[in-house]
Formats: sequence, structure tokens, C-alpha cells
Amino acid sequence: MEHFLLDIGIILVGSAIFSVIAVMLKQPIIVAYLLCGAIFGPWGIGWIRHPESIERIAHIGITLLLFLAGLTLHPQKLLKLFKRVSLITLASCVSSFIIAFVFALIAGFSSFEAAIIGLALMFSSTILVVKLLPTTTLHQQRLGAVCISVLILEDLLAVAVLALIRSLDAAQGTWIHFIWLSLKLVGFIGILFLLEKYLLTPLMMKVERLHELIFILGLAWCFGIAAISNHMGLFYETGAFFAGVAIAQHKISLFISENLKPLRDFFLVLFFFTLGANLNIFVVQDILVPAIGLAVIFIFLKPWIFSRLFSWAGEKSAFSKEVGFRLGQLSEFSLLIALLALETRFISTHALQFIELVTIITFIASSYIVVLKFPTPIGISEKLIRD
Repeated sequence: MEHFLLDIGIILVGSAIFSVIAVMLKQPIIVAYLLCGAIFGPWGIGWIRHPESIERIAHIGITLLLFLAGLTLHPQKLLKLFKRVSLITLASCVSSFIIAFVFALIAGFSSFEAAIIGLALMFSSTILVVKLLPTTTLHQQRLGAVCISVLILEDLLAVAVLALIRSLDAAQGTWIHFIWLSLKLVGFIGILFLLEKYLLTPLMMKVERLHELIFILGLAWCFGIAAISNHMGLFYETGAFFAGVAIAQHKISLFISENLKPLRDFFLVLFFFTLGANLNIFVVQDILVPAIGLAVIFIFLKPWIFSRLFSWAGEKSAFSKEVGFRLGQLSEFSLLIALLALETRFISTHALQFIELVTIITFIASSYIVVLKFPTPIGISEKLIRD
């Protein structure tokens, strides 16, 4: 326990110092968290020798983030937007898969590892996009709703990829296990909305004036449903997201969302720190050049692909370009997919580090582009700061 508290202290003090320096130098704060992890982690000066325990706690931030993303979307609005962005989302994912798969083959990975790399690198980051969306845009404006709709569809596809990888070595057969997981998800969502209607909403209506209790109920709903989802083999993140969607139509959802933001931000500091801390410099140096090459391709092509797809769908050029840049990075699900593939021995450590490095580079580059060009809560100029 003493070592754990010391680690937390080092992370927070280090992140605070690097963040102040980043703000003074007009750099995105997320870069400061990543750099802090790389320097203080086991492959840097080694002050944090066991980031695994921090990483487990950091996943609380991902769970909260997906819960908050769900809170912003009324189910009926969600279905309406899904119809508009489903083909765009699918086309962008297929394009990203082809780019990553072909590049991985050229870089010398086996065809099976290249396929896993392609599957891992199909998605955009819910964490980064939501983090850099102003709250007013997230809750009120169409651009925020469109971005979140694309991300949610991608997250659902990512969950499907996770389920597929987990099913590859299932005793009863890959597709039988995958179909069974899909049926469980449908049943889980149905039961979730029944619980919200007949249990949670009546309870919240009775205690809506007690803000502290509403806050606790919101957390209990998020993590309770996430735990049930994980126990069913559907992952914590899936449960948290649908827990948010289920109560998005309730008037109290905005209050819960606003009050959970500081808690979410604390855990996201830990998440970005562990990303930097987990980079093994001895492995990274072997795949550094191809990783940079693929990251550069994604940084240029992914925003262009999204921009062209939305333009073809009839959106205005400025709108399409901004959505493209905001969605122009890779995803935290890339890391989850890679870790699961490593655990099941479908990919090597080199492939894992390749996926991690490409993802982190796009995180950094996308942060710079969005913070410099568009309104964000962490803008580096007064005219671009939007809370």
C-alpha cells in the first residue's frame, strides 16, 4: 500500500510539473502525461517499476468516459444518427484495416499478425475525441453528436473484434461462441432498459433533490452494470456505455455527467501515464521506423478519408474537415485488442509494441492538430478555449 501511494504521488506531481511546462510552451497537456510516463516508468528512470497496478486503476477512467459518452445520447437520437453515420463508419474502418494490414505485411509481420494489427488499428479514440470536445459541443451541437455516434459505432465494432479474438480458441468453435456472445449482448441491453425504467428512474425521482445521493447512484449504476457486463463476457466498457445510454433520456443525466468529469479526468491522467510507461525502448527501437511510417500515413489519410466520406454524404466542407481531424487518430481499443491478442498468443511482443507505438504517435499528433486548429477545453490560445 505504501509503494502504491508513493507511485500515485510521483505520477501526480510529475504530471503536474510536466503539464505546467506544457502550458507555458503552448503544448497539449495529454503530451505531458505521456512524456511523464515514458520518463518515470520502468523503461525510463524507473521510479515507477510496476505500472500494471496503475493501469488497472486507469481503466476506471475509460469506464467512466464511456459511461459519460452514453449519457450524452438519447436512445432515439442515437438510432437516428446511427442511420446517417453507419455506412461512413464502416467504410472508414474497412479503409483503416486495409492500410494497416498491407503495411504490416510489408513491414515483415506474418499474415495472421498483420490481420490482427489491421483489426486493432481500425478505430478512433473515444477518450481523446471526447476529452477535446467542448462540453457545449458535446451536449448541444450536431458536430459533437456526429463524432460521438461514429465513435460509439466503432466501439461496438471494437467490442465485436474483442469477442471474435476471444472466440478464436473457444472449445465449442469460433462462430458459435461469437454468436452466443452477440445474443447475450442483445439480452443484456433489453434487461438494462427494463431495470432503468422500473427500478432506477423511480428511485432517482424520489431522491432527485439529494445531489450527493444522485452522484452515488450514478456511480453505482455505472460500475454495477459494467461488472455484470464483464461477468457475462461482454467487457466492462460495453456495460458502462449502455448504462449511460439507458439513463440519457432522464433529466438528471446532465447533472451526473457534469459532476463525474473531475473524477474521470483524474483516472485519465493515470491512463495516459501508463501508455507512456509501457513503452519498452529495447523493443521499440526495432520497430520504430515502420511504426512512425504507419502513424504518419494514418495522420494524413484518416482525416482525409473521414472528410471525403462526410462530404459525399452531403455535409459542408468545413464540417467534414473538422470531424475528420477530430477522428483522425487511433483508439484505446487498439491497445485492448492488442493485449487480448497477446494474452491468447495470437501476436508477438513486437506486434503488441508496434500497435502501441503507432497508436501513441497518432494520439500525440492528433492532439496537436486539434488543439491548434479547433476549439477545445485545453486550447493554447484564448480564442480556442471552450469549456
